[in-house]
Amino acid sequence: MHSPVMNDLHEFRAPQHMTTDELGDNLARLVWESFSDFLSRDDVETPLPRLASWKDDDPDTQSAEEALIFFMWAHTRGTQLAFLGRAPDEIIRKGLDALHRAVFEDMVAHGTPNAQLPIFEQRVSARYAEYHQAASESDGRLGEVVSRHLSGDPKECREMAFAITERAIAVANPLRDFLEEVERVD
Repeated sequence: MHSPVMNDLHEFRAPQHMTTDELGDNLARLVWESFSDFLSRDDVETPLPRLASWKDDDPDTQSAEEALIFFMWAHTRGTQLAFLGRAPDEIIRKGLDALHRAVFEDMVAHGTPNAQLPIFEQRVSARYAEYHQAASESDGRLGEVVSRHLSGDPKECREMAFAITERAIAVANPLRDFLEEVERVD
């Protein structure tokens, strides 16, 4: 028999408040989990087809970086939707800056040369602009644009676009729902 204290220990409770740094760290962890699931194919709800350019089920560096950028964007988008109208833009931006800073620090800690980060950051910025524009047009258009960057092969893009769209929704909606319960504090 479980005591009330034991039941409380096993029940997940979303934090009521997060600082911008805590928000960034939590989002970075979620980005890496989504990225790892993508690479290992553990997320079977919306599996993405393997690209012809991948050897032995391992993505080439370009595709892996594009996938990471996509997951960063999806978490950024979910966060923006969650805090829309509830927090000033500057506060949201600080939390998202903390997310990106944490991801970039993790990349360097795991072997990415520091000198390559500015180039990667430029690609991130360019992709975000493209993804935001595509998402404003339609979910399907977003899937097409992301697929083009992951593959470049028009045939593979058509096959992958629907799965990408589903993956973006699978990331953004639960994240938005979770964060709607959180108040951002300094």
